Amino acid sequence: MSLGSEFKEFAMRGNVVDMAVGIIIGGAFGKIVSSFVNDVLMPPIGMLLGGVDFTELAITLKEASGDAAAVTINYGSFIQSVTDFVIVAFAIFMAIKAVNNLKREEEAAPEPDPEPEKPSEEVALLTEIRDSLRNR
Repeated sequence: MSLGSEFKEFAMRGNVVDMAVGIIIGGAFGKIVSSFVNDVLMPPIGMLLGGVDFTELAITLKEASGDAAAVTINYGSFIQSVTDFVIVAFAIFMAIKAVNNLKREEEAAPEPDPEPEKPSEEVALLTEIRDSLRNR
């Protein structure tokens, strides 16, 4: 089997395509959550903390000199990234929990009783003979 045909077989499996769609949607969802945290959630929190802009929170290790930029530890950006992660993780947790609940409901639903199997022709004939003998 050539490399090209192996790759085609791998890429056309349903679970690989589903995974690719999930990754694309996850990336878009991550952007939405980042915007929510940066533009909606953090400004009011910063305002409650005395007008703090989290993106500007940093510890300066070395001041800027000449063409060299300042060396800083940007812990405000880190706080926003952690908040992003917590929100995304919680949303994924809730989605997985919902899917698992649906699966449990499917498994818990009783299966309809299958139709009883019809007896073979020989058994049906023997049953008729038995019933006719009883009625005599």
